[in-house]
Amino acid sequence: MIRILFVCHGNICRSPMAEFIMKQLVREAGCQDKFLISSAAATSEEEGSDMYPNAKAELKRHGIKFTQRRARKLKRSEADDWDVIIVMDRENLEDVAYIIGSEAESEGKVKLLMSFTGENREISDPWYTRNFERAYDDIYRGCVALLEFYTNRGLRV
Repeated sequence: MIRILFVCHGNICRSPMAEFIMKQLVREAGCQDKFLISSAAATSEEEGSDMYPNAKAELKRHGIKFTQRRARKLKRSEADDWDVIIVMDRENLEDVAYIIGSEAESEGKVKLLMSFTGENREISDPWYTRNFERAYDDIYRGCVALLEFYTNRGLRV
């Protein structure tokens, strides 16, 4: 099983969008039994909050199924629970390295989502930009590329 954790600043916009987009993609590909997918925050400021309404609206607009959830912060103790930790921006990279230890980042366990598309760039935080459509488009492209990455490797880590 491939265990993927998506992380963003507060776990109310980008990382839950990625979680539910990826879950839908693997369902559509018929390989949901090969993945464990979740999301978390790099900070505690939104702990307990549900997904931001604009993020939910964007998922609905694209027919992505989601469930009610509560934001949670990544814990150091769960670092080994995930094969890969996918972050949305460089600040998340730094925060995750601080939380779980920089050796995980140096081992290649922590990656920017857009790196799977061949782009070394961040996904803008729609909480600040208010552009949920652009965030969705980037996250969707990143998740498609991430699924292709694993599919091209026979779904093995």
